[in-house]
Amino acid sequence: MALSALKTALSLRSLYRLQKIQAHMMSSNTGKDVLLERVGNAGVITLNRPKILNALSLDMIRQIYPQLKKWEKDSETDIVIIKGTGDRAFCAGGDIRSLADAGKVGDPLTQDLFREEYTLNNAIGTFKKPYVALISGITMGAGFGLSVHGQFRVATEKTLFAMPETAIGLFPDVGGGYFLPRLQGKLGLFLALTGFRLRGRDVQRAGVATHFVESEKLGALEKDLVELKSPSVSDVAQVLNTYQGQSTLDAEKPFALQQHTGAIDRLFKASSVEEILENLQKDGSAFAQKQLETLAKMSPTSLKLTFRQMQMGAGMSLQEVFVMEYRLSQACMRGSDFYEGVRAVIIDKDQNPKWKPSTLAEVTEQLVEESFRSLGDRDLRL
Repeated sequence: MALSALKTALSLRSLYRLQKIQAHMMSSNTGKDVLLERVGNAGVITLNRPKILNALSLDMIRQIYPQLKKWEKDSETDIVIIKGTGDRAFCAGGDIRSLADAGKVGDPLTQDLFREEYTLNNAIGTFKKPYVALISGITMGAGFGLSVHGQFRVATEKTLFAMPETAIGLFPDVGGGYFLPRLQGKLGLFLALTGFRLRGRDVQRAGVATHFVESEKLGALEKDLVELKSPSVSDVAQVLNTYQGQSTLDAEKPFALQQHTGAIDRLFKASSVEEILENLQKDGSAFAQKQLETLAKMSPTSLKLTFRQMQMGAGMSLQEVFVMEYRLSQACMRGSDFYEGVRAVIIDKDQNPKWKPSTLAEVTEQLVEESFRSLGDRDLRL
């Protein structure tokens, strides 16, 4: 009996050790997608999925959010810096393929991801300490949400920014309904509907980034930021301004949309998407024609939802926008265009989505209204 009991105890101990090792390995593996570390007086978040352009997953959100809240209260953490591994992307978006797969089978990921991502975006928007996003490389969708609501966004010559959601049956979410309508004139609405790509210094000129610094200087900039002792927002701004002053690359190059700013304000000033299309058709310029061709490829439902989102978001608080966008996200998960957009762009890559409804005229006012309707107990709570 004693020998048998000893064997059992040893066997249980071995099993326990094996379970501990497996748990550690699992936590190490999940932790590798995002690195969270204290460097000097700074909390540094590194999105660490370079092979898939640092795409944001629910697991990453669940690691970043509690750490961000912890750093906010920690007296020894004075500043937070977020960046991406590699030079191709800060964050190219969320893992939309997994989202589409989940939606097809009724998996709760379609609720959890949006709810927790918007909660994280709101935590960034209300963060009480300096928050600096180094947005070098591709910055789209979820990458926008991780950066734009913080006080500082530093673009480089490698930055490529866009909100291309209308091309996949979604809308520019993660607080796009708050930030984009507050850009100059009708620029935000133009970016939201067309998915136009801004590059390098133009990301700052448009107002998406607060600063432009050459990519080769980012290492030195980060070192100077983490060495700041109890920095105020103005202290951080001073460091960023200094680096920006030393970055002359493309300084003489005009803003890509400079000659079209007046046209954008005029043509996109309208009470509906249909009116924008009428304006573009009447204008007849090469620029207007190009926008007509672009908009013709987008999901008609997404265009109408996005137009209303921008209209409403202009007069809302950031928190009200997130509640609205959560309702819209769930409407898109219930519909068909998102799944068709992912098929056409991500899976089959034929770039030929079959939208339902296929025309703006078929997207009824009732469908739009229902998409903005309260979800009752399932509404987002911030």
